[in-house]
Amino acid sequence: MVTDSLAEMLIRFRAIEFGDFTLASGAKSPYYVDVKTAVTHPELLSAVAETIASSQDFDVVAGVAVGGVPLCVATALAKKKPFAIIRASEKSHGKKDVVIGNVKDREVLLVEDVTTSGGSALYGINALRAAGARVDRVVTVVDREQGAEAMLASHGVRIIPLVRLSELLHK
Repeated sequence: MVTDSLAEMLIRFRAIEFGDFTLASGAKSPYYVDVKTAVTHPELLSAVAETIASSQDFDVVAGVAVGGVPLCVATALAKKKPFAIIRASEKSHGKKDVVIGNVKDREVLLVEDVTTSGGSALYGINALRAAGARVDRVVTVVDREQGAEAMLASHGVRIIPLVRLSELLHK
């Protein structure tokens, strides 16, 4: 589901930067994909949400904090469906729920800003499944093409990238 206009918008809103970066995994990279900052622009956030909402069916859309939250909220509004937020870690007070929102016995679509190894997406999938959700797909705005697809597939999850990193690098 790649759209040239979405890739072009990601570039225009500086979702990819070049330099010397250390990734969350500790690996070094000559580029950094920053969808979190790029989607603070309403035009891009709306385009991403409309793309996801028009191409996917689901009962609930979910995102892992922080990057997935604006994506799931915008997609929920575009599709007029409920959303759920997955905390980055468990709370030690209050209700202590990792998943905020009703996902039990519902088909849930997980959205991610960027996938690299797939670890964050798998964390979200596992949290949703533990809460009783049916979830087998992840839509990512940008897939860095560094193992997420194979790793998630080994857990019965299909990744659906809106844009692949190789497309951004060749624009």
